[in-house]
Order: sequence, then structure tokens, then C-alpha cells
Amino acid sequence: MAITLSASDPALAEAPRPARLTPPQVWGIVMLAPYLLVFLAFVVYPVGYGLWLARDPASYVALFNDPIFARAAVNTLIFLLIGINLKMLIALFLSGFFVQQRGWIKWLSVIFILPWAVPSIPTILSVRFMLNPEWGVVNQLIFKFTGEDGPNWLNNPSVALGMAIGMHIWKSLPFWTLILMTGRLAISQDLFEAAEVDGATWMQKFRYITWPSMQTLYITCTLLSMIWTLGDFNSVYLLTGGGPADLTHVLSTLGIRYLRLDQLSLAMASIVCAMPLVLPLVYFMMKRLSR
Repeated sequence: MAITLSASDPALAEAPRPARLTPPQVWGIVMLAPYLLVFLAFVVYPVGYGLWLARDPASYVALFNDPIFARAAVNTLIFLLIGINLKMLIALFLSGFFVQQRGWIKWLSVIFILPWAVPSIPTILSVRFMLNPEWGVVNQLIFKFTGEDGPNWLNNPSVALGMAIGMHIWKSLPFWTLILMTGRLAISQDLFEAAEVDGATWMQKFRYITWPSMQTLYITCTLLSMIWTLGDFNSVYLLTGGGPADLTHVLSTLGIRYLRLDQLSLAMASIVCAMPLVLPLVYFMMKRLSR
């Protein structure tokens, strides 16, 4: 008995054709491929290789037994808690100064932004030369006006770390001031005009208008600055070199010290030890940005 199937029978339905990439999608992949190759070669591979080198538990035992590591961890916390918060507080109040619409303030802002605009390496090395106890400009001026020899700025660990924190603040302060200035400019001027009509002082304007409007931006900038500072070694390494006696190292410069001593596994282990500081900061920052 012959069985006939109609054209509308599901058994004869045409099989779905495989999806083909459209020309824009093909060009998108072509343009994205170089970036992916660079990302794999210079980000994924170095990070993966570093984690592979830091996998040995003996490296962490040797690292924790090194007294310089404990001092570097403390210096890192001091750098973050004091340097970052002091920098952001100064940037917050300077943003209120530079946001004023006056001609001479605009010219002053051009000079203020120069430390951030100039390259870091020659700037920090110049400051290191100025602080030299024998032929530095700072001690020469002290001797000229007081007749006394100036201090050895970079020979005292506490003073040297303080100078490194000051160098970091001076170098990056203009950038964060500009960011907070944009936050101030986004606040409606009608709020301040209404507050002036009600007789509010500048402190009341800051407390009830400026700060509530900029709180999220300020906290986000602080978290981001902490993340960047954990990977910044210029302010310490170029100014103090980790000295004297390796007492001003932070975690980012400690890895360089181990590399110079040809202890690659300890260098990678010291970098991995910074992850408990980095990951919570990244988590909180992304959580705030996702709101």
C-alpha cells in the first residue's frame, strides 16, 4: 500500500539552515581580533604565568618570614588610609575653589594642573635631587636663610615615607580635583540661589546641597584611587628606592626588589598578597556603579 505525504507534512519540513554571519559581524570580528590577541599576550598570559609561579606554598612561607614584607604591608596601609583620604579631602575643597567663575582663578587652574600633566619619572627624580642633603636646592635654601644644615630628608624612614605620600598627593591631586569639579558643576544653581534667599551659610550649603549631590561620586573616586595607588610604584620607588634599609617599601615596590634579587617566585607571591586588598575595593566600586 503506497503512502503519500503532503507538502505540508512536518516530516518534509525544510531543515533550518545554519546561521551565517552578516558582513558587519564579520568585520566586527576582524577588527576585534587584534585587540583579543594583544589582550591574551599582554594581560592573560602574564597574569596566568605569574599565578603559576606563585602557586608554591613555600614562597609564601619565605615571604611571611621576611621582616621587610611585614613593613611593606604596613606602609601600604598607611599610604592608602592617610595618603588617599587626605588627597581626596583636599581635592573636594579645592574643587569648590576652582569652580568659581573668576578670571584669575582660571589662570591659576592652568598652573595647578601642571603636576599631573608633566611626566612622572623626570618630575619625581627632580624632587629627589632637590631633597639631596649635600647639593639639593631645599637644604641650600635652609642654610642660606638659617645658617643651619638641612635634614637628610630621605634617610629617616618615617620622613621618607611621608615625602613619598606628599609626592603622590601633589602629583595626582589635580586629576581628582577636576573630576570633583565636574560633579559640582552638575548641581543645579537654583538650589544654591534658594539657599541664599533663606540665609544659608556656605557650610549649610555644603552640608545640605553639595555633599548629598556628590557623595556617590566622592566615594567612587576614593575607591578607584585606592585601586590605582596599589599598583603605583613611581612615588615610592623613584623617590626613596624603598630605602633607607628597605623600610619604605610598599607591596608594589616590594615585587621589584625581589625581581632585582632574582627571586621571581617571591615577587609574584608579594603581588598575589595584594589581592585581598584589591578585590574588595573592586567589588564595592562595581556595586556602587551598578546602582
